[in-house]
Amino acid sequence: MIFSITHILFATFTIGSLIALAFILPEREGQLGNQSRIRRFLPIFAGVWFLSALGQLISTLAALFDTNLVSVLDLTMIRSYVEQTSLGRLQFVEFVSAGTVLLLLAALRKVGGAFWLLIISLVGIIAPVFQSHSSSLGSHGLAIGALIFHVLALVSWVGVVSAFAMMEPRFREIARPRVAITALWSAIAIVLSGLASAWTRLRLSSDWFSSYGAIIVTKSALYVTVLLIARKLRARVATERLLYLEVTILIVIIGLGSILNRFVPLQDPSALGSLEQSQLLIGIAMPPAPNWSNVFWSYEADGLMIGLLVLATALYIKGVLTLSRRGIDWPKGRTFSFAIGIALLDFATSGGVGLYAHFSFGFHMIAHMILSMIAPIALVLSAPITLALRALPIGRTSEERGLKGLLISILHSRAARVWTHPIVALAIFDGSLFALYFTPLFGKLMSSHFGHLFMNVHFIGAGLLFFHVIVGIDPNPRKVHHLARVVILLAAMSIHAFFSVSLMSSNSLIDNGYFQSLARPWATDLLSDQKLGASIGWAMGEIPIVVALIATFIQWVRSDARDAKRADRRSESELAEYNAYLAKLAEQKEK
Repeated sequence: MIFSITHILFATFTIGSLIALAFILPEREGQLGNQSRIRRFLPIFAGVWFLSALGQLISTLAALFDTNLVSVLDLTMIRSYVEQTSLGRLQFVEFVSAGTVLLLLAALRKVGGAFWLLIISLVGIIAPVFQSHSSSLGSHGLAIGALIFHVLALVSWVGVVSAFAMMEPRFREIARPRVAITALWSAIAIVLSGLASAWTRLRLSSDWFSSYGAIIVTKSALYVTVLLIARKLRARVATERLLYLEVTILIVIIGLGSILNRFVPLQDPSALGSLEQSQLLIGIAMPPAPNWSNVFWSYEADGLMIGLLVLATALYIKGVLTLSRRGIDWPKGRTFSFAIGIALLDFATSGGVGLYAHFSFGFHMIAHMILSMIAPIALVLSAPITLALRALPIGRTSEERGLKGLLISILHSRAARVWTHPIVALAIFDGSLFALYFTPLFGKLMSSHFGHLFMNVHFIGAGLLFFHVIVGIDPNPRKVHHLARVVILLAAMSIHAFFSVSLMSSNSLIDNGYFQSLARPWATDLLSDQKLGASIGWAMGEIPIVVALIATFIQWVRSDARDAKRADRRSESELAEYNAYLAKLAEQKEK
């Protein structure tokens, strides 16, 4: 328990300090200012987090063997735990993340560095959450997603407010508005994710009157209290005592969250025997045989993907409203394209296709094609980067870049130029197909919620990168000639066809026994289902590439037309200047 509370608390302080450095405190042209207190305490926070993460890993191992800590201090035993168990691997991810942050803090000089250390820290803090909800408890995807967003929102709120309390008085006034915005968004996320998480565990059962339910009610009451305090703090009528009281209550809430894990309502052992094999393995009941109605109307919520899509939608809408308040009309076609892309992503992750993708390779490939080839085209054409560049605020001072400047620096960075190289984008887009499906990686990723998330994020990211380079209308750090785009598209089409034919020709299963372990009563010929998935991938993959090819030709023609118009205008201007010169010469001769 002590390791659990300590590592969460100091991870929170680390994350809050990095948020403050990256987004809240003043900076000068991307360089971190002299935030003495936070910079001085940050290595201490990261160091304690690193040690407590190791302690948490060892104490969990000791609890599994029902022995003391000294007995498990054996490298062979620890390595076996990390390599052979999902929880061990995820706890090791947190340990490595904390260690990476601690090592890189000495070289931290820029806001961008604080941003990337923040990303590493967030990955570390959420990794163990993937094993915090038993598959047999039901609503596994929704519960995991809700809990991840709950943890992220809580550590952001507590961390930012704690960093605010540590700031020198001269920084607090300039930091207060951004602290308020962070707290507001975090509070909304905490309430929504907390309700979803409690519902997945308790629903309408009598467990609301148990110790677990009492702790949830206590947490809710503390949330109301801290929100009232936060309101006074943001209204600038706060005293130092109120600020420290808010931090104290938030820390107590974190402690209650750790205690909640010890009081989770236990599954009735007699009920476990009635669960299907798929519920025990992945937390989802076996759906009926797929038909048009089941595919289009079924819904199995993936809480993490839903949360990400809701966040992206909220940010896009906020950007459109920001421009509208300035009197700028954002093209409705782009907004419509964004809505289509988000709807397709939801359908492929939580809708019927997303549900059946857990049970059939054919539907998995349909989801793959939607996530990597169809939805990204719609999202790229919605111009989210252009919207962000127009809507994001500038720096609070003449020396500060602000969020807009940070985005511009990322677009102009050397890393962005490397990632947006057409060959690199093609390698990630098509090369990863062979790395995923022709190695044991596919079977391992299919067996865990973290693996599904990794695949979904990779599919979406690879598709967005590739089509941004080929047909994107957003600013691109690397100008790619239209002829090169056509060549890359033809290469992508050929590579994708080769991959599909190779998979269709395979006479061995690539899932490492995953689909067989589900014991589905329909589509029992697994090899035929795999070959069907390969043919679906071929058909669905070629069509978006052809569409992108046509769009590239259209953009090429329009670009040439614009260049011709500019050339005509330049020629007319030069001709007018020449005629004026001749007229001037004529006037001089007459004189």
